[in-house]
Amino acid sequence: MMSTIPLHKNLRLLGHAAKFPVSPDKAKFEKIAKPFSQYDYLVRFTCPEFTSLCPVTGQPDFAHIVIDFVPNKFLIESKSLKLFLQSFRNHGAFHEDCTVMIGHRLIQAIRPKWIRISGYWYPRGGMPIDVFFQHGKLPKEVSVPDTGVKPYRGRG
Repeated sequence: MMSTIPLHKNLRLLGHAAKFPVSPDKAKFEKIAKPFSQYDYLVRFTCPEFTSLCPVTGQPDFAHIVIDFVPNKFLIESKSLKLFLQSFRNHGAFHEDCTVMIGHRLIQAIRPKWIRISGYWYPRGGMPIDVFFQHGKLPKEVSVPDTGVKPYRGRG
């Protein structure tokens, strides 16, 4: 049995040229109906080259972001997620703010059953800062694999 989800007519980013949002607040999410809605399953997006700006110095900060979620009725469309994540490049915010904001915006957009944002930030002042945000209840039958990001040792 295959799940066929028709491409939604309301998608404006996928398959079209799109401008980068000027800030995370201006980014627009697009969503699609969850295929195989009778099942719970995990969706993972990984952004190993996330960039934002230090709000104090204006210097770039780098992170490896892992987004895990169990969809409720919708999935996030990946191009809109990529544009949202890229909008942080010129956004000044602390690591905690960036990590939690990603989770907060996704909760607002798709209302997942469960979500976890793992932010593995590269060292600032010689110390890496890792931030984890989780919301909702993980369904018992859903397995969440390790993020695969090793504790800091040059994180290469």
